[in-house]
Parts: sequence; C-alpha cells; structure tokens
Amino acid sequence: MSSQYAIEINHLTKDYGSFRLDDISFALPGGTILGLIGENGAGKSTTIKCILNLIRRDAGEITIFGRDNLADERAVKEEIGLVLDECPFNDNLNAAQVEAILAPAYPSWDAKCYAAYLDKFELSRKKTIKEYSRGMKMKLSIAAALSHRPRLLLLDEPTSGLDPVVRDAILDEFLNFISDEDHAILLSSHITSDLEKIADYVAYLHKGRLAVCGPKDELLASHGRLACSEEELAQVDPRFLVGARSSRFQCQALVRDREEFCRRYRGLSLDPVTLEDIMVFTVRGDKV
Repeated sequence: MSSQYAIEINHLTKDYGSFRLDDISFALPGGTILGLIGENGAGKSTTIKCILNLIRRDAGEITIFGRDNLADERAVKEEIGLVLDECPFNDNLNAAQVEAILAPAYPSWDAKCYAAYLDKFELSRKKTIKEYSRGMKMKLSIAAALSHRPRLLLLDEPTSGLDPVVRDAILDEFLNFISDEDHAILLSSHITSDLEKIADYVAYLHKGRLAVCGPKDELLASHGRLACSEEELAQVDPRFLVGARSSRFQCQALVRDREEFCRRYRGLSLDPVTLEDIMVFTVRGDKV
C-alpha cells in the first residue's frame, strides 16, 4: 500500500491532564523534510511518540505511507528509522556489536549499507562508543537508522550540541536521503537555522496546539519584520500584526501578508524574517 504522503496526521489529541496535545493535523509528502519546531514542552516529543505508538492517543488518526500506524504497526515500524538526540546504544559496545544486535531485528538489514556508512563517517569498528565524540555517536545512530533501508526518518534533535562542520555533513546526508521521492524526514529541532537550510515544510507547536504550519519558503516570504515608532505602529491595521514588542526607542513587529502590507504602507519597510522570528513573535510578542 502506498500514499503520496509519508505521514498523515488528522486531529491527533493526547490529554495528560496537565498538558494536552490538541487536535493536531498535518501531512508530510514524500521526497520532503518537515521541520517540527516549538519550545520545550510544546508537544513535539509527544507527537513523535504517538507516530511510533509508544503512547496511546486519545483521538485522531495517523497513517504512514497509507498504512494505519495501529492496525499495521509492525509493517509501519519497519518503514521508520529513528534517531534521538542521545545515542541509544550502550557505551561499552562497538560498532560491530551494534550491528550484531540490530541485524536480527530487521529483515531488511543491509550489512553492506552499514559498512559503507561506517567508512563514509570514518567510524572505527573496534572503538567502544564511550570513546566516540558526540558527533561520532550521532553519525553511528544515523548509520544504524539508515541501514535497515527505511523510507521515513524520525529525527529528534539530531544536530543538538554538534559543531557546525559535523552538523553540515549530517544535514547533507539528510538531503541525500530524500533525493529519493519515496523517502521523507520529520525533523524535530530547536536549531531553526538548520531547518531554514533543508526543510520544505514547517509545523510550529505551541502549548500543544499547531500555531503555524505550511511550506517553509512561503511562510518566510509572506512575513516581514517591521521596525518603526509607536506612532507608526498605531496606524497599522492590527490584522497585519502577528505580535509586537516595544522598547524605549523603537517598536518591532512581525507582519503577515507582506505583499499587501507593502502596497498599503509604502512609507514603512520590512526586513526579511527567520523561523526564529516567527517563533518568538508568535509566542512572546504582545498581541495587537
């Protein structure tokens, strides 16, 4: 069974009492990367756990390549490669022992693929994992995740704490993975600059709700950052303003509908925005 979407989530809800993941819906097309962003506790990890059926959802549906993740759980999980922010393997193992553990668990395990990744990432087969740097541990996690030939990667903060050179190499590997349009990546990250480099779509969770969702380039192009005086800000139609922040000397605001705003307010100029701007102003800016 196949689908144009690697992941479809419809009305996903999980209520913990103190926290509620509330009616989340989004889709991830094949051949693309979706960046899942949000502050700590926003619901990113809960969403990933629901996809993996590690926690029982209260409502909603999740399909992976057209398969229901509950009814076809075993088949679905064989399609998924998982990389967490910390290496999951015991520190006393080496790369060869990791393969000896994983290979019997995956019918599709590809020993040649694993060996090729170890060579590509320059990972010693004999050194124990505790002798690896953080970057080497992450590369081992990625090699292990890719070597059973998944079609979907779920990545939870995979570049956190890595130096820029290692991060860049890992991002290139993710782009290589989705060059096959039958593959896709859901990437949860606080490093929004990484997502600006490689993500096709962005889903922004805030306090368990989906605050912003859409194609990354369209989101960045349709928003602008306004710097102006209080008097100038007071003249702007509030429907253009996502949020604003004032200081003694200047006001700043996140503006939506950039093209229409520029036609209407020719005396005010907008700067380009980043994903971080969208996050900060959506959450911390004063609503106008």
